[in-house]
Amino acid sequence: MGDTTTEPTRADPGLYGPSSVTWQCHGDPIMWIAGIRALYLQALHPRAVRGVMENSDFERDAWGRLLRTADFVGTLTYGTTEAAERAGARVRAIHRTLSATDPATGERFPVDEPELLLWVHCAQIDSFLHVMRRSGIPLTPAQADRYVDENRVNARLVGLDPAEVPADIAGLAAYFERIRPELAAGPDADAVYAFLHGPPVHPLLIPGRNLLWRPLAHLAYGSLPGWAHQLYGRPTPPPRAVTRRLRLTGRALRSIPAGLRWKLPPGHILKAMRRMGPGSRPSTHRLRTAAAILDGPGRAWHDDGGGFKTWRSPD
Repeated sequence: MGDTTTEPTRADPGLYGPSSVTWQCHGDPIMWIAGIRALYLQALHPRAVRGVMENSDFERDAWGRLLRTADFVGTLTYGTTEAAERAGARVRAIHRTLSATDPATGERFPVDEPELLLWVHCAQIDSFLHVMRRSGIPLTPAQADRYVDENRVNARLVGLDPAEVPADIAGLAAYFERIRPELAAGPDADAVYAFLHGPPVHPLLIPGRNLLWRPLAHLAYGSLPGWAHQLYGRPTPPPRAVTRRLRLTGRALRSIPAGLRWKLPPGHILKAMRRMGPGSRPSTHRLRTAAAILDGPGRAWHDDGGGFKTWRSPD
């Protein structure tokens, strides 16, 4: 009788896995502010934002859009390989059926044009990385480069060739230098700005919106680069003040127990931990340890609001 023993099945880490910078970072609650910043930034591409406005009821379903984006990012980060690939295929299939009208020329264009997909991707990754670092997550320059590189898998899933997507911070900065002449804040961007600053809610919820949501929306907007504020036609807030508020907000959000935050639907992180074991629990403290090993004891790279130029000891 032959040997019928088999190797135990290894849990599927998905497209990123616990050893990635992305896995450790995307569980941080500051990601919600980063996601709002991404919407402000993405709205500055006239064709990209027109594609959103023509193919979704943004003013009525902006909450749903934000939640669906968070669900997509969560699935890609913490889901199985099959779940991530399936989510990507679903997004690509939807995009293939959609088109919009260029606000400047009147021509019809498909919303899955590579240049538009690249803009949405880069604006999102820049926003995620910028807000994470500026709020106090101790990413070293090497870890930041790795984060940008890792998320080219995200770009692949929405239909881009990873070879054409920035693979590090320098590449991301060069991309924004190239694309800036094409950006503008037209009526669609103004509509996004107005919604994010004052989303419609039931009259009884207005005080809560003004107390809780509006400060976070202002903070997300304030974290945009100076050239984005100029396009929106509004004054640029003092960078140091924005950095200070991001760090304070990050501390406040991180004081909420992770186990409580992660129970909110759809629970991607808890599902991943059940699949991969307790050692897969995401924590930015692991990045701090790695930074200390690589860059010297007690030192971590922090954003000063003007280009990540200073070393400071972690608080």
